[in-house]
Amino acid sequence: MLQQIYPSVHHDYQYELNKDFQFAAAHYVPSEIAGKCQQVHGHTYYANVTVAGDELDEAGFLINFAIIKRLIHDRFDHTLLNDDKENFDDTVSERFPTTEVVARTIYEIVQQYLDGLVNRPHCLQVFLRETPTSYCIYRPKQKAASNV
Repeated sequence: MLQQIYPSVHHDYQYELNKDFQFAAAHYVPSEIAGKCQQVHGHTYYANVTVAGDELDEAGFLINFAIIKRLIHDRFDHTLLNDDKENFDDTVSERFPTTEVVARTIYEIVQQYLDGLVNRPHCLQVFLRETPTSYCIYRPKQKAASNV
């Protein structure tokens, strides 16, 4: 993978890590306005996941890089994304496997895993490149602080 500089997220955490990886997957966008993308076609996706936190785990990791790759690469590499009915749906546009939805889905999968860790790191950003000239960044909205 070529070295890439990604847009950064401002935060106050002590640690930030970024994991780059790629996966090859096919998809189609089941919408008439998608044009040629209605047809099954494939991409080599390049992803970067940004995780941050203040506490390290018992091994000295915020999260082991290999876990992030396993969560996403092992799930999506060499698949037809539309077949993953847990994450994508051909009848609901918010769940069509567009680059935007795939980036959000990567965030959701990673954050769900992080929520189970004692040190509670946070996924701050997912950068997903679909082609050499097209990419998407997904950042979850920050939850408003409670005044309770």
